[in-house]
Amino acid sequence: MRPPTTLLLAGLCCALASSTLLAQTPTSTPATAAAGAPTPQVPDGPPSADEAALLQVFGQRPGLGRLAGDFVRRMRSDPRTQRFFAETSMKPDHLASQLADQFCRLLNGPCTYDGENMTTAHAELAIERKDFLAAVELLQAAMDAQAIPFAAQNRLLAKLAPMHREIITR
Repeated sequence: MRPPTTLLLAGLCCALASSTLLAQTPTSTPATAAAGAPTPQVPDGPPSADEAALLQVFGQRPGLGRLAGDFVRRMRSDPRTQRFFAETSMKPDHLASQLADQFCRLLNGPCTYDGENMTTAHAELAIERKDFLAAVELLQAAMDAQAIPFAAQNRLLAKLAPMHREIITR
């Protein structure tokens, strides 16, 4: 039986607050450190067998594209998050494609993420912790809709969790 959403969100909150997780996760690479722009930790080298299996669970890049498209639709229609999209010039399909590339890259897939870093992308949005947690809930719902197993969901969320430092701006 799958744990309720609140348990996953509570677990993510704990991960976000965990000094151990924060201390173990680099926030910049040499190229961006000079500019002061934190970036998510991205695996180096070819994927391990475990990483390749995880990427397969998500359906490789095409599956991540479907997941990201569903996630963007949910964020644009949810009253808790839709205001962040009201005045954006970025088209939903472009945002979904960039998210899919970012997810793929975090899962050590053969993708290139060429979007803005999280600090720059979210700087003017005044995102609060409650907004971030709402987005996590919507991402989980999108993963559920794609029938992604709970353990795989948690592994992606664990890779995304350190980004809260760059996304929460208020």
